[in-house]
Amino acid sequence: MPGHIEDRVKAAVLEVQEYVRLCVTTARAATSRPFYRYDFVEQLDSIGVGSLTVVVLTGLFTGAVLALQSGISLDQFGAREEVGRLVGASMVKELGPVLTALMVTGRVGSGIAAELGSMLVTEQVAALRALGTDPVRKLVVPRVLAGLLMVPALTAISNGVGMIGAWFIAVAQLRVASSVYWNSVWYGLYMEDVWMGLLKPFFLAFVIVTIACHVGLRTSGGTQGVGRATTRAVVAGSVAVLAVDFFVTKLMIFVLY
Repeated sequence: MPGHIEDRVKAAVLEVQEYVRLCVTTARAATSRPFYRYDFVEQLDSIGVGSLTVVVLTGLFTGAVLALQSGISLDQFGAREEVGRLVGASMVKELGPVLTALMVTGRVGSGIAAELGSMLVTEQVAALRALGTDPVRKLVVPRVLAGLLMVPALTAISNGVGMIGAWFIAVAQLRVASSVYWNSVWYGLYMEDVWMGLLKPFFLAFVIVTIACHVGLRTSGGTQGVGRATTRAVVAGSVAVLAVDFFVTKLMIFVLY
C-alpha cells in the first residue's frame, strides 16, 4: 500500500514536471520562427466562433437568473433599483470570466485533447517529427495563441449578453425603469473591476489550452486512451480554472485595490 501511494505521488510529480516543460517550450516556440499562420487562423475559428453560441446562451441565462434572484433579495432592503449594480459587478469580475472559461473547457478543451490524442495514437505526431516539424510549434502554439485572443473576447461578449439578459428581467419582471437599470450598472462598475474582468481571462485561457494540449500529447492506450484523455482534460481544466481564478483574484485585489 505505501508503495502504491509512492508510485502515485511520483506519477503526479512527473505530470506537473512535463506540464511545466510544455509551457516553457511553448513560450519559446511562440517567440521564434516558423509560425504556422493557417493553423492559427483555423484555431481562431474553432475556439472563438465555434464557442460563441454556448457562451452567449450561458451569459444570457446567467444574467437573467442573477437579476431574478438578486431582485428578490434586494426587495427586503428596498433596494430593487440597485439590481444593475449587483449584476454588473458580479458578471464582470467573477461570473463572466469563470463561466465562459468552464464552457470553453467543456467544448474546446475536450476537443483539443481528443484531437491531439488521436494524432498521437495513430502516430501522426511521430510522422511530424520524422519530417522535421516540431509538434509543439505546429500543434500547441497556434492553439495557445488563439485561446489567449478568443477567450477574453468571448468573456466580454458573455458579460454584455449577461447584462442584457438581466436588463430584460429587471424591466419586464422587477418593474425597474430601463434608465435606472443602466445607470446603476454604469455607476456600480469601477475601473479596477473592469481591469480584473479583462485580465483574468488571459490566465484562464492559458491554463485551459495548455492543460488540454498536455493531456492530449500524453495519451496512451489506443482509442480507449483517447476517451480517458478527453475526460481528464475536462476535469483537470475545470478544477484548474476554479483554482487559478481564486489565486488570480487574490493577486489582483492586492495589486489593484
